Amino acid sequence: MSLNVENCNRCGKIYVKNNFGVCPACIKEIELQYEKCLKYLRENKGSSMQELSEATEVPMKQIMKFIRDGRISIKNNPNMTYECDACGNSIREGNLCESCRSRLMKDTSDLHAQEERKRLYQEQHKATFQAKDKNDR
Repeated sequence: MSLNVENCNRCGKIYVKNNFGVCPACIKEIELQYEKCLKYLRENKGSSMQELSEATEVPMKQIMKFIRDGRISIKNNPNMTYECDACGNSIREGNLCESCRSRLMKDTSDLHAQEERKRLYQEQHKATFQAKDKNDR
């Protein structure tokens, strides 16, 4: 029989497993941080991520998680941006800036083209070797 407990990803305390990966005390703390952020943003629509973090004492990493989880919308907060996962440039949506997204698409396209060239090369040489093998018999 296994115990249904694990260590909290946030504070390290042992708790009964749940879908959040954190203990009930941390869930409560995260919810309080969320409420602080919402209240501040309602009153200060022009604030930046840095200002929000400093005013609420909520870490920027947690604020970014709220945004990425869809809990905080930056649509009506024109100065709210967060960092691109790849290069760190400021963005307002998604995980990658346009430049990194374009580079990733180009790299993917190049890789597919390279694989196709390799496949064609192998097919051509396979036909050549098969023809040579028939002639040698």
